[in-house]
Amino acid sequence: MRILLVEDNQALAEGLSTLLRGSGYAVDVVADGASAEAVAVAETYDLVILDLNLPEMDGLDVLRSMRSRQNRAAVMILTARGAPEERVRGLDLGADDYMIKPFDISEFEARIRMLLRRQAGLRSSVVQFGGVTLDLTSRTFTSAGVPLDIPARELALLELLFLRAGKVVSKDAIVGSLTGFDEDLSANAIEQYVSRLRRRLAPHGLTVRTARGIGYYLENSATAG
Repeated sequence: MRILLVEDNQALAEGLSTLLRGSGYAVDVVADGASAEAVAVAETYDLVILDLNLPEMDGLDVLRSMRSRQNRAAVMILTARGAPEERVRGLDLGADDYMIKPFDISEFEARIRMLLRRQAGLRSSVVQFGGVTLDLTSRTFTSAGVPLDIPARELALLELLFLRAGKVVSKDAIVGSLTGFDEDLSANAIEQYVSRLRRRLAPHGLTVRTARGIGYYLENSATAG
């Protein structure tokens, strides 16, 4: 899942981006409203975490601009502006959540998981495909109750394929979901991740199939054919 973090406090931005990347999310960070507006037009995100007191352009104006362009990314406002009228205004402009600084990190992470579940059209935090289960709260995969040991980048790829199980995910969508705009992910690197996932999933009845020239999809090999 790809997240845009809009925060002009450098220490907080660094701390939150490190936390989110450590959880396997691809994160882009900008420090002013004008940059946020431009990036939101040029790139596709699952979630935007948006401060309001920003240089150059207020966060509410960024939000208004996003929604006027039919940008459907989930938006969490994260701000020190906690007056009821501010919260009402932010939610009326199209924010999906409104969190006030200072905040509890555990609650922050839980709200992000909730918003990303909503973006994926899921009501439950537990998703099953074949004999494998994904717990979106802990972001872990299990088979017959046993956790699967999957490195962070491969786990992020499997999560993306799992939430779209049976549907082809394009290579462009994979690159966009797994990397920020300052990163590069080659076709060869994606092939390596897919190859490793195939080996890890084979004992559990799942495989990653190639849609030539398009991308990849997850298949339940026990029922295929």
